[in-house]
Parts: sequence; C-alpha cells; structure tokens
Amino acid sequence: MKMKHIIEARQFEKEWLEKDFFPLVKEMEAIAKRGGSDVLRAKKMISFFYEPSTRTRCSFEVAMTLLGGKVVFSTENARQFSSVSKGETLEDTIRILNGYHPDVIVLRYDKEGGTKIAAQFSSVPIINAGDGTGEHPTQALLDIYTIQKEFGKIDGISIAMVGDLTQGRTVHSLSYLLSKFSGIKIYFVSPVSLKMKDEIKNHLKKQKVSFFEETDLRKIAPLVDVIYQTRIQKERGSLIDESQGFYNVNQEILNLMKKEAIVMHPLPRNEEISPEVDSDSRAAYFRQAENGLYVRMALLKMILS
Repeated sequence: MKMKHIIEARQFEKEWLEKDFFPLVKEMEAIAKRGGSDVLRAKKMISFFYEPSTRTRCSFEVAMTLLGGKVVFSTENARQFSSVSKGETLEDTIRILNGYHPDVIVLRYDKEGGTKIAAQFSSVPIINAGDGTGEHPTQALLDIYTIQKEFGKIDGISIAMVGDLTQGRTVHSLSYLLSKFSGIKIYFVSPVSLKMKDEIKNHLKKQKVSFFEETDLRKIAPLVDVIYQTRIQKERGSLIDESQGFYNVNQEILNLMKKEAIVMHPLPRNEEISPEVDSDSRAAYFRQAENGLYVRMALLKMILS
C-alpha cells in the first residue's frame, strides 16, 4: 500500500494495518528502546504547526531523530512566529518550504481541509498532524494500535466516544478508521450541542457500523470495552452546560466499568478525567501517548525509506 501524503484516516486499509503497519510499529518500539537507528540518515523533516502541540509535535520530532533523520525547522505557533503573521498564505508557505528541499513536512493547520490544500502544492509528503475541526489521522493510527495492543484485536470492540464530538478531530478520524473493522459498536456520549457530525454518522451507516447516541456516560460505562474521553474544545468556542459531570471519568465511572475495559484520551486533559483514575490499571492514556512515538516512527520509515 503506497502512500505519499497522510491526510485522512480513510486512506488506511484494514489488511495493511494488520499485516504491514502494526508489525512495523512493534519493530519501531524495539528500535526506540535500543536507542535508535540510522535508517533515515540524511533525511530532513520540517515541523510546521499553526496551533500549539506537545504530544504530536514532540513525538514526530523525536521519531525522526531516533531514526537518524534531522528536524531542520520547527515552529509550534506559525501564525505568530513565521511570515504567516505577515499575511502569507498557506499555498505560498508550502511552496517556500518545498524550496528548502525537506523530505517530509509535518503540518498542523488551524482550519479543516488545510492539509489537503497543502498536499496539492507540495512535491514532498505532507503528514496531517491535525487540521482544525477536521481530522487527525496519525492520532487515529496510534489509537487503533493501542486498542490492538491492549485487547489483541479490534474486530468486535465496543467503544464510547465522550465529550466534544463536534469539534474534536480525534474522534472523527477514529470513527472513520474503526469503520474498516467488523462487529464494532460505537456509543457517542455528549451533550446534544456537541454531538457527532452528521457526515460521519452517515458514513458509519453506509459501512453498516452500529452506533448509538447518549447523553449520560453512566448508562454506557458498563457496556463498553473502551471509554475514549475527550476534552471540551474551548479554544474553538465549544461550551458545555452544568451537566458536564455526566461526561467525566471518575471513581464512580470506574466502578461501573468492566474489569478488563480501558480509558483512553488523546490528551491534554482538563477536568474530564479525575487524577484518581491515573492509578487504575485501566487508565491507558499514558500508554496510548507513548505508542504515538512508535506509530510515528513507523509512518516516517514507511514514507521515507
């Protein structure tokens, strides 16, 4: 399965994930724990983020370094610390960056569809590191890998996606990617004002994926294998009313969950996961974040070597 750009979760196929990608991620984990390799020696990456990032930006840059490549330029707030602040367009920015001969550009854009536009103007691979309220395909890859690693399978998994499902790009990409698998049940748990986008629900219907909508996590917690919690996207204008406690993971929710279930979160978290959850073995979100390094190492190796 050849890919130049990584733009959306729908471009990944189940067979490729299971036969090619997951084994490569395991290989990358072993390489990282040995201290790295030089498989991408002389390869150059530009990391260009229009929005702040910790996990995605750092893990991509560490991944490139562990594989022997170089991060030749990095910015995490391009709207302030680049010529974007002077009005330079995305198209011109991508043209300019291409002129410096990188081998890959990792791009986070603050509006949906921006990375797709960037790919049209780039002769080198563009990796979507999140585009506004659109998608976050590499997050979906690490999420799906985490589920595989925790349960030994993805088919037949039931998952509750909780919180801001309108603005949260991680749940958009994860929904698309889960639709590649069989026997999946998805519970969308959110206030009515922050429910999952119709276009994604329509896609799930076409793929014959079972999904349900609910407003109280307490009703769903006993039913699922995975609670995928998300934060409210306050920076995008999302609001939540005083019933927000219905969407928080705390000791009450842990008591309702299956013993073998897990809690995931793309992070950063706010009040939606209580610190008391951290010490429970079902709290998988820090393991999930670590998996992001190995997944992004695998992506870079696949694209560049």
